[in-house]
Amino acid sequence: MKLLKTISFLLLISIGSLSASPVIAARLKDMATVEGVRSNQLVGYGLIVGLSGTGDGNKSIFTTQGLANMLKNLGMPVNEGDLKVKNVAGVLVTANLPPFIKDGQTIDVTISSLGDATSLQGGTLIVTPLKGLDGKTYAMAQGPVSVGGFKTVGTPPPGSQVNHLTVARIPSGATVEREVPISLTGKNNLTILLDNPDFTTVTRMSKAINDYLGGEYAAAQDGGTVKVRVPKRFKGHEISLLADLESLDIRPDSIARVVIDERTGTVVMGENVRISQLALAHGSLSIVVKAKTGSPVPSGMVGRILTDAMLKKMTAQITNASAPSTRAKLAALKPGITIGELVRALNSVGAAPRDLIAIFQAIKAAGAMQAELKII
Repeated sequence: MKLLKTISFLLLISIGSLSASPVIAARLKDMATVEGVRSNQLVGYGLIVGLSGTGDGNKSIFTTQGLANMLKNLGMPVNEGDLKVKNVAGVLVTANLPPFIKDGQTIDVTISSLGDATSLQGGTLIVTPLKGLDGKTYAMAQGPVSVGGFKTVGTPPPGSQVNHLTVARIPSGATVEREVPISLTGKNNLTILLDNPDFTTVTRMSKAINDYLGGEYAAAQDGGTVKVRVPKRFKGHEISLLADLESLDIRPDSIARVVIDERTGTVVMGENVRISQLALAHGSLSIVVKAKTGSPVPSGMVGRILTDAMLKKMTAQITNASAPSTRAKLAALKPGITIGELVRALNSVGAAPRDLIAIFQAIKAAGAMQAELKII
């Protein structure tokens, strides 16, 4: 039975190595961006009020200072030292300002506690200006916060916490007061930036754009940049040009890489990884990758009628060739196999994820793996 399993496995590997990997294309819009079209980060300091005794304590000086300043601006000056409230929390409010957003539109905001507040549940954010890195105010945030569906099951022990209560969100909680001007109209050239720079991919992208436009309009500047000259027929209609280009199908390429996470035992690998000729032993596992194997049929038997004696002799030779040890598990493969075929072979002989991590590191150290090995 073991002999039949070994022969069947080798046949499957041989057949699988003949099949071509499918060609998968992606839209240009899913793998690149246009230069100048980007979001901007906003940040501001605010106060959340209305908490049920879960706000900042007296040690959070910035909270009492902020509360005193807010009351002063509302025409109610108070002494900062007299403020002792637990229903207020000082928070940091962050948001992303998307491109092309206009005045009066709304964006989502994220709120994070700065002091020793234990929960932001049930609170309300007081109007907070959100500023960019240039110090200008781009949005104003305000509204009741949501901590994401706090729920307890049964009677939790004292001090237990079901979910994170010091970070909250306000969907559409900020109104845009100033827009970031972005204009693509009237440009003679448009620059497309590849998300994952690669010389092969950027060359394919340039060719696809030129084929679509019917001329030499696109040229790769480096491994991640393509400059497109706007054709005359698209002058004043640059947005239409980008809409057409972003729908083009590009076949991306990437370097061969194996990523290993030793903490969780996770192994992720690309399809371009190849293994050279090698022999490796790991515990009770044996891996042999060689160019040619000896024929189990002696030359003297070729062309003759198969007898019982000849069959027994061939079976003995196949058994000796495929099982060098009664205890070791053997996987024989051809050089140039993909990493997927190697993993299937290792799994078939009982290799665990931890075994794969050790084996891949040893193969890479031996110089038999044509790929980048990255450990995270």
